[in-house]
Amino acid sequence: MEKMNNRMQTAVHTWLQVLSICGLAASIILIVLGWRAGLLTSPEAMSTFVKGLGVLGIFVFIAFQAIQVVLPVLPGNLGCLAGVMMFGAWKGFAFNYIGICLGSLMAFGLAKMYGRPLLKKLFSEKLMEKYEHWTGEGSPFSKLFAIAIFAPVAPDDFLCYLAGTTEMSWKRFTIIILLGKPAALAIYSMGLTVVWQQLVRMITG
Repeated sequence: MEKMNNRMQTAVHTWLQVLSICGLAASIILIVLGWRAGLLTSPEAMSTFVKGLGVLGIFVFIAFQAIQVVLPVLPGNLGCLAGVMMFGAWKGFAFNYIGICLGSLMAFGLAKMYGRPLLKKLFSEKLMEKYEHWTGEGSPFSKLFAIAIFAPVAPDDFLCYLAGTTEMSWKRFTIIILLGKPAALAIYSMGLTVVWQQLVRMITG
């Protein structure tokens, strides 16, 4: 039985790695196509494209951001950058915020239901060992979690799942996510936008 579980975990890890590679490749392809179409270098072209998507485009983007938290196979930073580029600074920030908060709540709920075995299937053993002491007896997990969510460098997706395996309540988790995410998202969204604009200027001369 244990051997079977180990094989299943290995298979899941393998498929997640494959999906991550495919997702990254798809992102690169979309960036290249967007560049050739002028969407990434012309605000007017991007605005026209987004208007053509209508309300459906907003819901699809929010759903994408939520899913990439629950199934961490794509770099979340790409979604933050895409949101700002497609919808502008303020709307992009808002849609990123809504999608990522929804995904965080979903990840927390799934971990509450399925516990540690789910984390072992989604994340590497090395990552789990790195944060294992956060959930130890006497550890101030809530404080550590809140600080990590405020900071833009922690593995937020994993930590949302990890929080679901602790005794943290839905109320406390929701408050931390809703209050902590804006700062990190603002840094991600605005920072990546500035970097991208500088890169475009360098390439286009």
